[in-house]
Amino acid sequence: MSESLVSALTLDELRELLQQAGYRVVSAMDPVADVPYLRSATSGLSFDIRAGNPSAMEAEARFLDFVFVAVLQVQGELRAEVVNGWNATRRFSRLHLTGAFLALSMDISIAGGVSRDYLRAQIEIWDRLAQELIAYLREGLRREGEAVGSAPLPDRDLPASAASPN
Repeated sequence: MSESLVSALTLDELRELLQQAGYRVVSAMDPVADVPYLRSATSGLSFDIRAGNPSAMEAEARFLDFVFVAVLQVQGELRAEVVNGWNATRRFSRLHLTGAFLALSMDISIAGGVSRDYLRAQIEIWDRLAQELIAYLREGLRREGEAVGSAPLPDRDLPASAASPN
């Protein structure tokens, strides 16, 4: 039996997919850009799901891609080597450090059509990467502390989420 392919989604359809995967998901509105997005969390790490390119073939607001984004506020200094180390060893996501904010992002394209199993697998990859990020940062900060001769940093010195978890 052949599964039908998904080639465009609405935010409501994406919310349903995330809920089927076990996430609590709420709709939100970006007050600056005046665009809707979804908000969720995994293991205490809040993240947003932002719609990407609109589908020209659809009458209703459907999109061809979306991005998962988790933003952390950095307390203190985070060296570029820690960010670059993540990017060099992770294939599907990227870390970006801008001022006092660290963003983990992962793009998902459904252009051309993908199965629901593919979408579920992408959600699982995001979940794993988001959980790995905290351990990676904890280890990176510990190594930095040892390199400068100070004691390992306690958990409270980890970057804190810029938004409270749902």
